[in-house]
Amino acid sequence: MKTKIQSLTTGSLAGGILVFSLPLVLSNVLQIVFNLSDVAVVGRFAGDTALGAVGSTTIFVSLFTGFLIGIGAGVNSLAALFFGARDDRAVTETVHTSFIIALAVGVILWLAGTLSANAVLTLLGTKAEFFDGALLYLRIVFTGLPALALYNFGSAVWSAVGNTKKPLAFLSAAGVLNVILNLVFVIVFGLGVAGVALATVISQYVSAVLTVASLTKAEGSFRLTPKSLKFSAGKAKRVLALAVPAGCQNAIFAVANLFIQSGVNSFDATTVEGCTAGANFDYLVYDVMAAFYVAASSFMAQNLGAGKRSRILKSYFLSLFYSFAIAALIGGVIALFPKAFLSLFTADGTVAAAGARRMRIMGLSYCVSAFMDCTIAASRGLGKTAVPTFIVIMGSCVFRVIWVYTVFAHFGTVDSLYLLYVFSWTLTAAAEIAYFAAICRRTVRDLSLKP
Repeated sequence: MKTKIQSLTTGSLAGGILVFSLPLVLSNVLQIVFNLSDVAVVGRFAGDTALGAVGSTTIFVSLFTGFLIGIGAGVNSLAALFFGARDDRAVTETVHTSFIIALAVGVILWLAGTLSANAVLTLLGTKAEFFDGALLYLRIVFTGLPALALYNFGSAVWSAVGNTKKPLAFLSAAGVLNVILNLVFVIVFGLGVAGVALATVISQYVSAVLTVASLTKAEGSFRLTPKSLKFSAGKAKRVLALAVPAGCQNAIFAVANLFIQSGVNSFDATTVEGCTAGANFDYLVYDVMAAFYVAASSFMAQNLGAGKRSRILKSYFLSLFYSFAIAALIGGVIALFPKAFLSLFTADGTVAAAGARRMRIMGLSYCVSAFMDCTIAASRGLGKTAVPTFIVIMGSCVFRVIWVYTVFAHFGTVDSLYLLYVFSWTLTAAAEIAYFAAICRRTVRDLSLKP
């Protein structure tokens, strides 16, 4: 079948990045809406205890899903580089090797998550009334990690070649199914926490099957075919060199946030439930912004492969502008009207008040994270991930842990926990930008020296 793709190396960059990113924005918004439906259904029809149980798992789940998203980001950067260079053989080898890597990583994380769930929940100080529900939720949700790995792989390949509409279509179909199954499992069958977990897993496998199947029917060097499903050690090394640091970057945030979650868990159940409800909007903003990070990486990698140096830095600045602007807009609305959004998840006024406290601080802070995350994605587009990962470890992991044991320990307020985000983003962004400026100058200079 004829595959429609968007050229990332010609035409208007401002318009091209928007056309490329909008389907990703819609995909990510739909994903968040579908995820929020899990929380909304369980909060409204299974009670605040079930809501707290699901919320207690959020950071632990994001540790694994963030790593898988990072693996996809690495696949995206390398595939886009070879596609821009019109190296068909390299694209084919990258796609098939990445499929094997993604499946293997998904299975490994499923087993690791299942085996460590009890210990991690205990380490986090999960409250007794939430513990059993949280453990059940994790054990079910982790069975969907192999499917999530394959969906992220497929979405990364399609984005690398300039087609972001297919992942949107597949996610939409799976997401509608997720919402329907949520309602059926929780309201009709009364499965509570287990119901929303089952709905999530089933929808993940549907999206994975649709995405992989579409690649087997694609036309071009990125087509996935059984006879070409071979492991290339050379390509695996390059994929992993980009993907593992990218995955670790995402996972590192989750690790640092585990310490923050333990701080939240030190407050009463109302604060924990309010934080859970308010945190849902973090993922809405982050994922909308992430669409422009994918654009930065994809456009920069393809234009690097094509040797078009004038488009490389411009792609970064435009992606940064778009991600900052959308975060400022959405975050501002959330900060102004927090209780209107929180009414979707809880009818308890005290829980809503606790959530609103978090949302006002975070709503005004989201846009700062664009300077950090977009710059990390831009470095990845230039094939650099090791140093950005180290910077993230220091600025968004070590710094946050130090903050928890110093600033938070001193003030002992939940506000002092929420404020650490904007401080860590600012510190990390400054270092990431300094590094990116240096490697970008070197990359552009090397391109100008090529015959």
